[in-house]
Amino acid sequence: MIYPHNFEQKTEFSKVRQLITDKCLSPLGEERVAGMEFSADFTTISERLEQTEEFLRIIQGEDEFPANYFFDVRYSLKRIRPEGTWLDERELFDLKCSLQTINDIIRFFRPAEDEEIKYPALTALAGNTLVFPQLVGKIDTILDKFGKVKDNASSSLAQIRKEMTITMSGISRSLQSILRAAQSDGVVDKDVTPTMRDGRLMIPVVPAFKRKIKGIVHDESASGKTVFIEPEIVVEANNRVRELEGEEKREIIRILTEFTNTVRPMVPDILQSYEFLAEIDFIRAKALFAQQIKGIKPVLEDKQQIDWAHAMHPLLYLSLQKQGKQIVPLDIYLDEDKRILIISGPNAGGKSVCLKTAGLLQYMLQCGLLIPLHESSRTGVFANIFIDIGDEQSIENDLSTYSSHLTNMKFFVRNCNDKTILLIDEFGSGTEPQIGGAIAEALLDRFNRNHSFGVITTHYQNLKHFAEDTEGIINGAMLYDRHLMQPLFKLSIGNPGSSFAIEIARKIGLPEDVIADASAKVGSDYIDMDKYLQDIVRDKRYWESKRQNIRQREKKLEEITARYEQDLETVNKQRKEIMREAKAEAQRILSEANAKIENTIREIKEAQAEKEQTKLARKALDEFKASVQSTGEEDDKIARKMAKLKERNERKKQKQKTPVQPVFNKDVIEVGDNVRLKGQVSAGTVMELQGKQAVVAFGMIKSTVKLEQLEKVSKGQIKREVQKSTFISSQTTDEMHEKKLNFKQEIDVRGMRGDEALQAVTYFIDDAILVGVARVRILHGTGTGILRQLIRDYLHSVPGVRHFQDEHVQFGGAGITVVELE
Repeated sequence: MIYPHNFEQKTEFSKVRQLITDKCLSPLGEERVAGMEFSADFTTISERLEQTEEFLRIIQGEDEFPANYFFDVRYSLKRIRPEGTWLDERELFDLKCSLQTINDIIRFFRPAEDEEIKYPALTALAGNTLVFPQLVGKIDTILDKFGKVKDNASSSLAQIRKEMTITMSGISRSLQSILRAAQSDGVVDKDVTPTMRDGRLMIPVVPAFKRKIKGIVHDESASGKTVFIEPEIVVEANNRVRELEGEEKREIIRILTEFTNTVRPMVPDILQSYEFLAEIDFIRAKALFAQQIKGIKPVLEDKQQIDWAHAMHPLLYLSLQKQGKQIVPLDIYLDEDKRILIISGPNAGGKSVCLKTAGLLQYMLQCGLLIPLHESSRTGVFANIFIDIGDEQSIENDLSTYSSHLTNMKFFVRNCNDKTILLIDEFGSGTEPQIGGAIAEALLDRFNRNHSFGVITTHYQNLKHFAEDTEGIINGAMLYDRHLMQPLFKLSIGNPGSSFAIEIARKIGLPEDVIADASAKVGSDYIDMDKYLQDIVRDKRYWESKRQNIRQREKKLEEITARYEQDLETVNKQRKEIMREAKAEAQRILSEANAKIENTIREIKEAQAEKEQTKLARKALDEFKASVQSTGEEDDKIARKMAKLKERNERKKQKQKTPVQPVFNKDVIEVGDNVRLKGQVSAGTVMELQGKQAVVAFGMIKSTVKLEQLEKVSKGQIKREVQKSTFISSQTTDEMHEKKLNFKQEIDVRGMRGDEALQAVTYFIDDAILVGVARVRILHGTGTGILRQLIRDYLHSVPGVRHFQDEHVQFGGAGITVVELE
């Protein structure tokens, strides 16, 4: 159930429907698009999605789908139901082509006996759809490839057309003879040829010479400069041609009527087959649209949930794509525990787009359309989608904007349940803020009690508080870059968002005294809360960026590790190959040595008393022996080096095996101990013990944590883990070099509030330590001295700060703090 009835206009689904309609091949598919409906049946939705996803694979694959002739001949088939009617040539040709297409599609989906079914959902859709190959074959005997009745469709037609051809040839010869004579007499020009007028061959003549050719003047040109004469010699022949044309037409009608009589009993079955063709055209159009918007078939579960990653509004995606811009995807999560999402944030920050994206994609999904989101996303099914977006003010019905909203809310409260998703924009707006916010909060409570799901946008602080304190409801914020003063169009779930009203007013140029008066009227509590919300958003973005950098570095480290392991494996293989070759070479040398010795002994024995021959043999043996020994010495050097390396490795292993005696009791946690969360790396210091909990300082952030979630670590462990985590990739080195070149050794925090200045100094000192700067300056001014004291209290707590002092009086004195870093 969808409420209100203009849901398609509100979510722009009508534009989606039109885009799909434009991709249809015939009115068959267009009618299916017009009748496309929302379904809450899980099985129906799954089948529709599976069919569309399979057709998308066909489009993206190598299989050529038969989509040549999607003709709608349903009107013609219904027209021939009365006896005596017939299909004309064009209708018959369209019938033949479309029936052949149906036949080809069925054959495409039904594989041979030894082949696997590639598209099961579409094959099941084809089911027992009838094909009519005999009918197609019969039409082929009647029509040629251009859709005209063949000469041999009947013997009578063949005889008629033969006689017509002979008669036309005779007419043509007679006209050519008359034309040549007229050209010789100068009656007509040399380039004139016979012309067909009203089905009769004639000669075009200038009006001044029309008496020169005997015949009948039938017509003249629009300008009156040419008359068309039928010579009297061919009048009778032309009359015969006209008679033959009438006979030909009657014979064609007879042939078509006879064939139509055979088709008439099959019309119901043929129309049923056209329903299949219409469905295929519809599914094809949906698949082409999915390809255009990068839609996929997500995981669909038979329950109420929204777990979407990188979801995109399809129309916004297409619009930005034309402009060469990138869309900011949406990550949104709703389940049984966190059913209703309250989105707050600045105007023009993307709240309504987020709302429409959720509504449009869910509606598209339940209409059987593939939607653009990440493959890891999980989707569910809702029985009802209730939407309240935009201004419903009506003069005719005497409804104000707020009244129309309340009318919708009345319907929502009475009909929403645990299978309903509510999409409400600017909840509670349109009337006096206090009572509007109160009514909105009461309605929100009823929605939550009914266990409904929802995405609701608002600016009201009381709804943000209510969401924070109420189970089942969660806050969300549209992020905003306070420095660039522009929205980021990114949804962050978990914390409420600030409207950035003060900042936007300053950007627009509203006078500062007006802004100050407005701030005073709402009170410091409201301003501080808004400020805290902004700080939360900023810090979350900062840590999110840090986490992303860590993930990238971890991925880079994994890639390098995998590459080194592969290189090591290659080296080991090469080493084994070299050792094998070395052993083979040694065996060969040994064999040669044995052969040389035996040969020398044999030569000595054969020479007997010939001393000179004996000396030569001994000398050759000594030379070979020396060469073998030199080779052996080289091998000995290598062996000695290998032994030294092996001995060094053994010493390293012995050192690693040496047990390290613990110097502290890890089971007892006391104030001042270094601890970390179990499973995490970052360490903090215990500031205070509160029963079974401890207050731990992780850098500048204090947090209360259960003792059972902590583990005690020594300084040595922290140092080793820091060393392990300090792998720096080449990319990071380049970034550090760039950062060092652009780093400014001075920061100006004058005019800032205390917390703003402290945050800025924190980032500045962190960056200074990171790039290795030895000395920096902080401009804080003198004033009351509070800002100076806050900054120096912070500097006392930073381990990397070696010393700080006032700048020399000539360069600013007490208004500037000079910091020396280690």
